[in-house]
Order: sequence, then structure tokens, then C-alpha cells
Amino acid sequence: MKNQLSTISDVALLINRGITPKYTQTGKVRLVKSAHVNPIKIKWEQSPFITEPSLKLNNFFLKNGDILLNGTGTGSVGRVGIVDNIPNDYYIPDSHVNLIRVDSKIVNPWYLFFWLNSPYGQQTLTKFITGSTNQVELSAKKVAQLEFPYVSLANQNYIVRSLTIAYEIIQKRKKTINYLDEYIKSVFLEMFGDPVENTKHWDVKKLKDMSLKILSGNTPKGGAQVYVKNGVLFLRSQNVWRNRLDLADVAFISEETHEKMRNSSLEYKDIVMTKTGRINTENSSLGRAAIYLGENNRANINGHVYLIRLKKDAVHEFVLFILTTNEYREYIRRICVGGIDKRQVNKVHLEEFPIISPPIELQNRFLEIVNKTESIKQKMLLQSRKLDTQFHALMQKSFKGN
Repeated sequence: MKNQLSTISDVALLINRGITPKYTQTGKVRLVKSAHVNPIKIKWEQSPFITEPSLKLNNFFLKNGDILLNGTGTGSVGRVGIVDNIPNDYYIPDSHVNLIRVDSKIVNPWYLFFWLNSPYGQQTLTKFITGSTNQVELSAKKVAQLEFPYVSLANQNYIVRSLTIAYEIIQKRKKTINYLDEYIKSVFLEMFGDPVENTKHWDVKKLKDMSLKILSGNTPKGGAQVYVKNGVLFLRSQNVWRNRLDLADVAFISEETHEKMRNSSLEYKDIVMTKTGRINTENSSLGRAAIYLGENNRANINGHVYLIRLKKDAVHEFVLFILTTNEYREYIRRICVGGIDKRQVNKVHLEEFPIISPPIELQNRFLEIVNKTESIKQKMLLQSRKLDTQFHALMQKSFKGN
């Protein structure tokens, strides 16, 4: 089968941006924001209520098969979702989301969804994104001009059936991995209760009393200009995630710069926590924590990251787990300071963090369960990555006309 190019405007019944609404506590109509758009599943349950729009906006009510394409938002422009099994409530996209409704007699919406999520589709999208690094946009007008490979509806349906089988296998695997995470959370709550409310009445210690050192790093003068290609790891807030360090874009500093910042040099099993971030974003950098498992004095931190060096008798992994629970996430958001745009965990607050202190034997028993579950999870993640690679190869063949 030979692919021909067609624009989205040729096959669409509707291409438009959503609305800027007025929020309300309850109602019948909910707003789907850019943060709720996800290829795996649109996050219906997180959508806030809004006042009922006028009748002229009826076309904006979402229907199964509608495609949502983020038009603005740092790091999320071009993210695609499809409306499937929509709940009973009425839903409308907000002004940061492009709504695409295709003529199903011409195009299977799932075909367009898979293409937009394919490497080819994403490469095409980037050509239509405008604006600067901090403020990028994919307008409805540009979306209408997007060209995609058009084949007969029969061939579209065949491609969709093939991709759907693989896609569902991948999603089931990812759900299983999520279940493992939920299992660990439930085991923790059963064994120890809420770590903030201390529902099981354990002894509580302040973080400063469990620590040898708590401090934030420094940002060397010159900023990025002092970074080197190889040297000492320099962790910034984008490297510190929830219970993991992401070194994909890690910076390095020279031995000389590192020596000047010797006080914030990391040692094996130091806990690092991000200091600042927006409070309401899904992946907010505020209060994320991870453990450093590298060599002593071969890493350092900048001014947006705290170093927490626990005493030797502390179970480091257990303290880290507490700091990364949902309960502690909410606690951090309650005690942080700053404006709407950016919040900060002060050192004084950090030192006063209450940490439950059950018997060491119980802490270690929990960590045994965590380690066994994590071993299973890592094997499944490896399999999941292989499935993703195979799925992308299948998409490439599908949209090349093979």
C-alpha cells in the first residue's frame, strides 16, 4: 500500500482550542487541562468543575474518538491523548489544548492518534511549534496544516488493529508495574501507618537529630560556563526525582571548583532533596528526594538542592521512603513558603521534619519486601523497554507503508 499525504484540515470536522473557564466547586461540566492529556489515559478524575458554558460552545463537549493535542505548556507541547470510554460527566478542553474531531467515514481517529504519537508524527509536530524556549506553542491553525500519511480506511483499520494489540500489551505491563508501586505503599501503611499523622504512635525524631549534616549547595559563579565535559558530578534539581537520580543531562564541574565547594561534597548514601518548585504541577520539583549511591567526594550539588547526611545508626533507605510518600509530599506543600509561582522548603523547616522511628528490625523487614518487589519491577521494566522498542519499530513500518 502506498501512502499519500493529507492535511488534518482535509479530514477534520473540528479543529479548535478549548476555553478559558470559570471554576466552581461542583457541577456537571469538567475541564480537561494540558496536564490531564496523556497517551495512556486522559486523567478524567483530576479534571476540575467549571460553570456551564453557553449553548454556542456545545461543539466543545468531548466525544469518544476526539483527539486532544497540547498546544502550550513547558515540556508538554505536542503531547497527544484520545478520548475513550469517557465518563458520564460533560468535559471540555481548556485553552491550552487543541481539539481535533475527524470524520470517521474518512479517518479512523485511532490511526491519527497512533501516527501523532509515532516518531514520524512527533518529528512533524516539532516543525510546527513556534515561540521561544520558555514559551512555545502549537496553534490550532498550525495543527490544521499538519500532513500525515493517508491510506484507505480499510488499511487504516488493519494498522489500528495491529498496533492496538501491541499497545494494549504494553499498557497492561505498565499497569502491572504501577500495581507493584501501589503494593509497596499499602505494605508501608499497613506496617507503619501514616508517617506524618503517626497513626501508630511510634517514637518520632526530628530530621536534624538523625543527621550529621543538613545544608544546601552553591551555584558557582559563571553558571553553565564553569561546567566541563568530564569531572565531578554536579547535581541540579532536574537530576533529583522521586526516589531516583536522573543523570541524562547531568552537569560536571572541575576538581578545582569542587574543592572550593567541599562542604557540599556528597558521600555514599547521602540523601538529596530539591529545595524549590511550583506547588501545583504534576511533576513539581519541590521536595523531591533521592539517595546518592556513588563514590565519596565524586559529586556535588547546586543551590537548589539540599544534602541530608544521616547518622550511621539510621536506616537511610527507610528515611528516604518516608520522605517520598504521598503523605509527606502533602506535608511539604503545607509547610513550604513563597508565592504562587514558586515555593521553597526552608532549611529550618527541613531540620524540623518529623520522622517516625519504629524498631530497626521492623524497618529492615520492610526494606526486604521493598528489595524483593523492586527486583521484580526492574525485570518488568526491562521487558517493558523491549516492548516499547518493538512497538516503535512496528509504528515505523506501519507509517512507511509496509
